[in-house]
Amino acid sequence: MKETFADITPEKQLTDRIYWLINLRWIAILGVVSTVFVVSQIIRIPLLTKPLYGIALILAIYNALCVWGVTYFKVHLRYAAIKFVASLQIFLDLSCLAALIHFSGGVENPFYFYFIFHIIIAGILLSRFETYLMAAYAACLFMLMAVAEYRGYLAHHCLSGVFATSWHEYPAYLVGSSFVLTSTLLIAAYLTTSISARLRAHERSLQTANALLAEKDRIKSEYVLRVNHDIKEDLAAIHTCIEPVQKGITGPLNEGQKDLLRRVRERSKQLIVYVDALLEMTKLKLAEKLEKDLFFVPDFVKEISESIGTVAAERQIVFEVQLDPEVSKMNGMRVYMAEALLNLLKNALKYTPDKGRIVWEIRGEKDRLCMKISDTGIGISPEELPRVFEEFYRAKNAKAKVKKGTGLGLSIARKIVEMHQGKIWLESVLNQGTSVHLEFPASLSS
Repeated sequence: MKETFADITPEKQLTDRIYWLINLRWIAILGVVSTVFVVSQIIRIPLLTKPLYGIALILAIYNALCVWGVTYFKVHLRYAAIKFVASLQIFLDLSCLAALIHFSGGVENPFYFYFIFHIIIAGILLSRFETYLMAAYAACLFMLMAVAEYRGYLAHHCLSGVFATSWHEYPAYLVGSSFVLTSTLLIAAYLTTSISARLRAHERSLQTANALLAEKDRIKSEYVLRVNHDIKEDLAAIHTCIEPVQKGITGPLNEGQKDLLRRVRERSKQLIVYVDALLEMTKLKLAEKLEKDLFFVPDFVKEISESIGTVAAERQIVFEVQLDPEVSKMNGMRVYMAEALLNLLKNALKYTPDKGRIVWEIRGEKDRLCMKISDTGIGISPEELPRVFEEFYRAKNAKAKVKKGTGLGLSIARKIVEMHQGKIWLESVLNQGTSVHLEFPASLSS
């Protein structure tokens, strides 16, 4: 099924953002290694390559541990634990960045402005208070490094050949660069957290609105289900009463009366079909869980093919089934799957001229189960193709060819396919034919 706003919990949101951060870190590790190699081996600027490569290795190791940790916490722990992992990652990233800067020029290294990127990331992942703490920690790291190198507590690794003077010896430069970096970090923290707070508030309002809409839709669907059920019962009773009168059981009829009763019976039958389709669509909307069972695909295909093949033969339409022998079983709701495919195949029959051709392909691929229904029918215009899955919608040429129709067949098919975590789409050329594609996860087949 499609993921809704209601399904996106704070834990899932934060976990997704942490995975994003982890992926960014892999890129950063590659950037560190390649930059050190290019600067030291190609540009020929002396660097302490061993410590720099060592820090890159440490980053790679703890990033791999983060992948494992987040996966574990995602299943076993709650929001607080996941948030702790996010805070720990940013804390370690800032520490590693400070070490990289120290071993590659200290305050002379312009890359110390990369501290800002980490504060922006913190503003996205963490609260405002935690983001300010990270900004303060980054500023302290830089100032401690600058003071330690100035005082000689840490060895200064000058970028020989880049600067004529070692800037770590000038207090005015150290104070100025520390002030600029600290103020920039705090401004970045303020702007990022302000924007994030607004976006999160907007997201929460959307979630609330979506939940209210879903509840209203459920109430509407339940109402439609009850009303349609009552209408169907009354229509069925009317339809049943017409038959004995039409056959003359209640007395002889003249030709005019017979004609009127025939037309009434046809219309009531069509209305029952429409109400049935509407009932089915409403039931699918209200269905919260799909009860799946394994069923044999060859038997399933044979059953559907026999019902379609008879009608196709009467109209001299070639109906061909191409079943991959590797596809033997499917895990799903057999009744619903049969309904979806019958809707699609009946559509193909309805809009394919006599002596045409319909092909139903079922094949298994590495990561999915694929089906395709192709016909040589009237096709759909490019302008109308995007709307064919809308409820009650029928293309102009379809209405011209077949006057009666509910416009719900494709909507029902799509709902059933999505309930099986699948995808459905159409390809069509006007006056040449249509192909319906269905894809299901490989987990549904065995």
